[in-house]
Amino acid sequence: MKDNKLHDKCGVFGIYDLDGADVASTVYYGLFALQHRGQESCGIAVSDTHGPKGKVDAVKGMGLVNEVFNSDNLAALKGDIGVGHCRYSTAGESTRENAQPLVLNYVKGTLALAHNGNLVNTPELREMLSHTGAIFQTTIDTEIIAYLIARERLNCGSVEAAVALAMRHIKGAYSLVVASPRKLIGARDPFGFKPLCIGKRGNAWILASESCALDTVGAEFVRDVEPGEIVTITPDEGLVSDKSMCIEPDKQARCIFEYIYFARADSVCDGVIVYQSRIKAGKFLYEDSPVEADIVTGVPESGNAAALGFSMASGIPYGTAFVKNTYVGRTFIKPGQSSRESAVRVKLNVLADAVKGKRVVMVDDSIVRGTTSDQIVDMLRKAGAKEVHVRISAPPFLWPCYFGIDIPERNQLIAYNRSVEDIRQIIGADSLGYLDISRLHQMVDGRAICTGCFDGKYPIDPPEDDIRGDYVR
Repeated sequence: MKDNKLHDKCGVFGIYDLDGADVASTVYYGLFALQHRGQESCGIAVSDTHGPKGKVDAVKGMGLVNEVFNSDNLAALKGDIGVGHCRYSTAGESTRENAQPLVLNYVKGTLALAHNGNLVNTPELREMLSHTGAIFQTTIDTEIIAYLIARERLNCGSVEAAVALAMRHIKGAYSLVVASPRKLIGARDPFGFKPLCIGKRGNAWILASESCALDTVGAEFVRDVEPGEIVTITPDEGLVSDKSMCIEPDKQARCIFEYIYFARADSVCDGVIVYQSRIKAGKFLYEDSPVEADIVTGVPESGNAAALGFSMASGIPYGTAFVKNTYVGRTFIKPGQSSRESAVRVKLNVLADAVKGKRVVMVDDSIVRGTTSDQIVDMLRKAGAKEVHVRISAPPFLWPCYFGIDIPERNQLIAYNRSVEDIRQIIGADSLGYLDISRLHQMVDGRAICTGCFDGKYPIDPPEDDIRGDYVR
């Protein structure tokens, strides 16, 4: 964990232009729209379905999308089918070797694969594959998935059938985009931890982590890939669906933090408008933890919508109290704790005129370790705020996550073995209120969600050993 905010692991994007147009620039802009999901590395792999079978061109590297790609290397990526990825690793190595998409050459041709999520049975699968001769080039579990698909493809009639067979071996969270020489495939784990949606632009089909990426490239949102569904796009049949891996809707387990924090506010995930879910969270916060104040403000960006909801429910005016330096990357790119602490002040500054002499309600999406929250509270007080009341649009974190969020071990969580009053004193707020866990289902209109990081009730048994730092996204 590289700072005191939470991070998802990555964004995935795939496109197949059935008219044969080059797609690299579209993948580039799609990744740009998904940059918030991963800022450590990125990559694009494309192939020409009318060219030599098995030829894949790829560019990937460390850094942001606009740092890795330029007009020259994008122009060199020729092909009508492509896969893109932007990555954030929870721990361990952050290297070019671990950047995606992964391109695998095997006896049946090639696979280009991008993955968002985290498997819980990686060690067992890695050991099994090693004993059958697999040689690993990375430390990411995406390579496990790629090997399983390639191995299953040797014994079945199509790559989509191989994906279905591979899904029977892997456990955990995954949204996959796979390009074979003549097909584009999307798959989502049966619990639906991570989002994946389908779009269309003319005669081009698109798969993306979030609908905001479809908007960016001028595509029409078609629908979400359902939890457990495999979709295959081919020139002959268009989009074909396989739902053999789907489970009952009440057993699904969408990551609630897509709605609280990860997804962009303008995205729609599984029929829920992310912005509206955050407005609801803010309203619930006021209903459950009311307070008298003069101004409600959000910690940019994810706290803003919840703050607006709090204002709407309370009648307390909503205002901007923070100016964000948009040219500073997320604080997790800073290497050490002292750098992280200074980075908070580099990234945010308080509008003193907005808070001086006022009672301020500060709404944020989460408190992890608490060291960022106490700095922001201190900044408000130094700017002249008379009172600072903190409201959090999520319940307290009490358990780690094994499905793709970098929530640390329990003893590093500020809420572990502490009361709300203890936490209030640590961060220096006049009052503190969290979203009640019972409100989470209401935020997403009753859809089945994962609440494991709040109550320890995981939809899949977690691994006996914490391997999150060994096999990273």
